[in-house]
Amino acid sequence: MKKLHPNGRTPHKKPKGRVLSLQQKSRNRELAQLRVVGAHVNRRLKIFKILLERDRNRRRRFSLRFDLIAGLYNYELNLAK
Repeated sequence: MKKLHPNGRTPHKKPKGRVLSLQQKSRNRELAQLRVVGAHVNRRLKIFKILLERDRNRRRRFSLRFDLIAGLYNYELNLAK
C-alpha cells in the first residue's frame, strides 16, 4: 500500500477477480467513518464560503476569520450534545 503522507491511510482495493477479507472490509469501513467526519466539517465551512471562494481580503485576516468560523462550528457541536 502506497502512502502519500506519513500519517495518511488509504482503503484496501479489491483485487481483480477476488474479494476482500473481513478484516480489510472492516478497516475500510473504519476509514470511511473517519473520512465522513472531515467531509461534514468541510461542508459546514463551505457554507460560510470560507473554503469555497477565493479570499480577496488581507492574508493575515484570513486566519482570524477561519478561526472564528471554526469556533462557531465547534460551539454549535457542543450545543447539540
